[in-house]
Amino acid sequence: MDPVTRLGVVGCGLMGSGIAEVAARSGIDVRVAEATPDAVEAGRRRITASLDRAVGRGKLGEEHREQALARLSFTHDLSDLADRQFVIEAVAENRDIKTDILQKLDKTLEDPAAVLATNTSSIPIVDLAVVTGRPGQVIGMHFFNPVPVQHLVELIPALTTSPDTIERTRALAAALGKQPIQAPDRSGFVVNALLVPYLLSAVRMVESGAARPDDIDQGMELGCAHPMGPLRLLDLIGLDTAQAVAESMYEEFKEPLYAPPALLRRMVAAGHLGRKSGRGFYAYD
Repeated sequence: MDPVTRLGVVGCGLMGSGIAEVAARSGIDVRVAEATPDAVEAGRRRITASLDRAVGRGKLGEEHREQALARLSFTHDLSDLADRQFVIEAVAENRDIKTDILQKLDKTLEDPAAVLATNTSSIPIVDLAVVTGRPGQVIGMHFFNPVPVQHLVELIPALTTSPDTIERTRALAAALGKQPIQAPDRSGFVVNALLVPYLLSAVRMVESGAARPDDIDQGMELGCAHPMGPLRLLDLIGLDTAQAVAESMYEEFKEPLYAPPALLRRMVAAGHLGRKSGRGFYAYD
């Protein structure tokens, strides 16, 4: 099993940029694809700024920063990923968008053994695998935000995923310095199956007037030693992403605890998405 030396990443938002940065810092040649030239430049700036912060905090040397940047290339044309051995899509948490990207990548990749990984938070992997001509080489590879900091990655094989694909993905996770856990191919996997009901319960407490956001967060941070309270965590994740994950889980299990509360839906409709929009349960500069 040859190590992955040519990685493609589709999407350069918070997750895609973090995946690309970690891979480049790990010595892998990374090509990042975005939808438009403007999105490409925004992604490039996001990765450069993150590397600069790592240098400023003493976690990365200036020489290593330059080496990581030299391993990164960018494109707005998916056909430029044709030579990649392994591609991770990190586009919006939307089934139709992900399906379209995976179908295009399946036709683009020259190597019939190339792996297609999806960073979905909640969509069943088999649903994405069967739209391609290589279902044995499609797998879930769910990173956590911020990717350069969080050590966990969930590996989610579908019923169709081959043992070789699982081992190749596990080896890549290790090369990126991540600790992989294997999760079942059911909406929410391991972490979100536990986390999402907790986050939604916090929203319902605010919605009912039972407690204020800051009191809820301080309660969990100071009383349960959580590094971040549930509402600050929702603002970090993005309320639109949290709603999409909850909807996917509710669609599969029809359990009321997975249903997005009305307050969450209203905030998303208003554009109050958390840190990325400047306002969520808290206001941000």
